[in-house]
Amino acid sequence: MDVFLTRDEQNATYAIILHNVRTYQSAGVVEVVRGKQNAESVLRKFQDSQSSSDHHEGWRYFFEKTDVAAGTDPAEATKMRQAELELRESKAPPENADSDSRK
Repeated sequence: MDVFLTRDEQNATYAIILHNVRTYQSAGVVEVVRGKQNAESVLRKFQDSQSSSDHHEGWRYFFEKTDVAAGTDPAEATKMRQAELELRESKAPPENADSDSRK
């Protein structure tokens, strides 16, 4: 365990997310917590309580830093995360952009 966390890691908020590694389907945010150590602890709690059939089907938990406030309702946090992802994708250049199109 990383004992020396930065101030940012201690004060930042993290979204715990459930997704399927086989189908790439997201079940959304399941909890929003403050602090990296807390996020790691909550993540382990979810992993430990997960059924073996869900795990076998590909469902996994991960956490990521977020601007959403700790304690935010998971459904609301999921909507906010989805909106942020869509905004980020809309600003990204097209994957198949033809670099010679300006000629």
